[in-house]
Amino acid sequence: MACGERFEACKDDIILNSTPKSGTTWLKALTFTISNRARHDFHNHPLLTTNPHALVPFLELELYVYGQIPDLTNLPSPRLFSSHLPYELLPTSIIESNCRIIYLCRNPKDTFVSLWHFLNNLLPEDEPPVPIEEAFELFHGGISPYGPFWEHLLGYWKASLERPERVLFMKYEDFKEDPTFHCRRLAEFLGCPFSTEEERQGLVEKIERFCSFKSLTSLEVNKSGKTGVLGKANKNFFRRGIVGDWKNHLTAEMSEKLDQLSRQKLEAFGLTFKDVGK
Repeated sequence: MACGERFEACKDDIILNSTPKSGTTWLKALTFTISNRARHDFHNHPLLTTNPHALVPFLELELYVYGQIPDLTNLPSPRLFSSHLPYELLPTSIIESNCRIIYLCRNPKDTFVSLWHFLNNLLPEDEPPVPIEEAFELFHGGISPYGPFWEHLLGYWKASLERPERVLFMKYEDFKEDPTFHCRRLAEFLGCPFSTEEERQGLVEKIERFCSFKSLTSLEVNKSGKTGVLGKANKNFFRRGIVGDWKNHLTAEMSEKLDQLSRQKLEAFGLTFKDVGK
C-alpha cells in the first residue's frame, strides 16, 4: 500500500481513525474546527464551503491513490489526516513519530445499519440494493471494507491503553450524550485546551452547534457538492446522525447476535457499549 510505504508522519500530525460509518465526518469537522480555531472565525470558516473530508483527507482513499505521491511538506502544522486502516496496518512512520491518533468507534448495530445504507447508495442505479439480511450475514461474519469490525476496534483500544498520551479512544454514543465534555477532552488531547476566556465566551458550545449534524447538513456544499472520496456526492456522507436507529431495521434475532458477538469479542478487554443488550 502506497501510503504505508511513502507517507512520512511528523510528530505534530493528527491522524483520525475509525471504521466506516462511525461518525468520521463529524469527527473531522470537530477536530478541524478545534485545532484551527485561532486561524478561522465562524463567519468565513472553511467548513461553510468545503466538505469535512476535503479538509481532513484520507491517506489511503484520496492522497495515495493511482500511484500518486503527494507533496505534503508545506502543509501548516498540525497536519490533519484520516484513515480507516486497522491499527496494525497504519504506516510505520505514524507509530514511530509519536503523532496523535484519535479513534472514534460506534455501536456495532448502528454502524452496520449506516454502512448498509451507505454501500447501497454507492451501487450503480441499475443494480438492486443488497438485502439487509444478506449484508448482515457478511458483517456478522467479519466481512467489512476494512476487515472484521471487532478486531478493528480492539487494535485501537489496546493501543489507547498502552499509549494513552498518543492514542485517544472515543465512542460516538458518549460524544452525542455529552458533546461539551468530549469537545473539551478532544481539545486537551490535541494540546490546545480551551482557555478560561474561551470558556467564558461559550466557544465550546458554539463549536458544538457549528459542527452539529443539523448545521453541516444545512450547508449547500454538503447538499450538492462532490467529494474526492470515491467520487461520490457529499450528501451520501450524511444520513441521520442519531443513536439507536438500528431499532428501526434489525430484527430481535439480529440484535441479539451482534450483542452476543460483541460480548464475546470485547468484554474480556474491558470494552463495552451502553446499548448492547437493549
